Amino acid sequence: MSYHCASCGRADASLKACTACKLVKYCGVECQVAHRSAHKKACKKRARELFDVQLFALPPKTEECPICMIPLPYSDDESSYMSCCGKTICNGCRYCLTRDCCPFCNTAHPTSPEETMMRFAERIEKYNDPEAMVLLAMYHSTGEYGLPVDKSKAFELLQRASELGSATGHDHLGTTYRMGDGIEIDMKKSVHHYQIATMMGHVTSRKHCEITRQYEETKSEQRDRAAVIIAGEQE
Repeated sequence: MSYHCASCGRADASLKACTACKLVKYCGVECQVAHRSAHKKACKKRARELFDVQLFALPPKTEECPICMIPLPYSDDESSYMSCCGKTICNGCRYCLTRDCCPFCNTAHPTSPEETMMRFAERIEKYNDPEAMVLLAMYHSTGEYGLPVDKSKAFELLQRASELGSATGHDHLGTTYRMGDGIEIDMKKSVHHYQIATMMGHVTSRKHCEITRQYEETKSEQRDRAAVIIAGEQE
């Protein structure tokens, strides 16, 4: 990076870099404002590249299965949440240790939908368990386990879970905003929650972010072509 101000050309080791792209430096706010129109396009492009590096970096390590002590798979489909003790166990241990009780705490499995819902409610009330909130939100959304369909309750639970740091909660919120499931469609909020979940290592959200990016790039190219055509017609 050059030690010359991108606007006035003054050489100084104390120049401040553009906070968005880190490509150029300025004497101060006045020079940055003066150079904004010339730098805007390159700045946005580089800032997007830097964000993509952060977004699609290697995901953080997952927690270990409390039984075999092997890191849990990134996919939610390959592990199981125990409503009795709140532990998430890899499906390998779950299937190998198939019994009538939890393979970790030995609590008997629930025998009715009502008992299952009582356990989720207890995990939420006593322990503020975000994973229990996500699962209960799914059941409220679909009406499983005899629960009435309640989209507002599902949305509220997902918000609480995401605030407590649940990657799955952020992923489901992204889908809720994208599909307009009980709320108005909001693609900006959808992408925001997908991006947070992706940085936390959620596999499904990473796929959603890639699809959304491809869609945005296609739309952008179409807009650029349309602008050229319109400009030609006006001439």
